Amino acid sequence: MFGPGGISIWQLLIILVIVVLLFGTKKLRGMGGDLGTAIKSFKKSVKEDMDEDDESKDSLEDSSAKVAAEEVETAEKEKA
Repeated sequence: MFGPGGISIWQLLIILVIVVLLFGTKKLRGMGGDLGTAIKSFKKSVKEDMDEDDESKDSLEDSSAKVAAEEVETAEKEKA
């Protein structure tokens, strides 16, 4: 079904049955919940890092604008 040499649906089902028999449904449910929690915390930390990067970029732009304004004022004073 998935092409020549690929894994068929029946092979996937057999693997699934073996995994359930080895670990049990409670253990698999717990592992799934842990995985979901880990993914949520990862996404949250990535979002926080992106927000911090945006804030630092904004503050850098503000400080660059201040420096540029000071340079313009200094240049005007030197001309006068």
